[in-house]
Amino acid sequence: MTRVLFDTSVFVAALVKPHPAHARAFKWLKKAKSGELSLIASSHTLAELYAVLTTLPVSPRITPDIAWRLIQEDILNIAEIIALSTADYKTVIKKLKDNGFSGGIIYDALICATAVKAGAKTLLALNSADFKQLPMAEGIKIVEP
Repeated sequence: MTRVLFDTSVFVAALVKPHPAHARAFKWLKKAKSGELSLIASSHTLAELYAVLTTLPVSPRITPDIAWRLIQEDILNIAEIIALSTADYKTVIKKLKDNGFSGGIIYDALICATAVKAGAKTLLALNSADFKQLPMAEGIKIVEP
């Protein structure tokens, strides 16, 4: 079965109906729920997703209780959660430094490193171009829903 790591952006789109990419992202989540693919998520994504969901300017507001329920039912119940070690963080930062990257791309690099660590064949992200430029993306299919 294909192992697919979802970026936070895909989870947000899949879980929030008013999101412009909802239909496209939800199709992938539906495939994971039906067992057509093996869903992988970074432990960092769980925190980021909670932060985004609870601050999105949508009406009605997504409360902390609703955000937790969405994360529990739609991710934790079906996904394999992968965490990076301290050594993994050091490696990612050094690779970015060695390749002249700076700033917020570190977050995408950490997600990409998680995909590599998990043995994911595909990384699903709404900002695929950002991921494709990363040195650690080699060998992973970067797909935009």
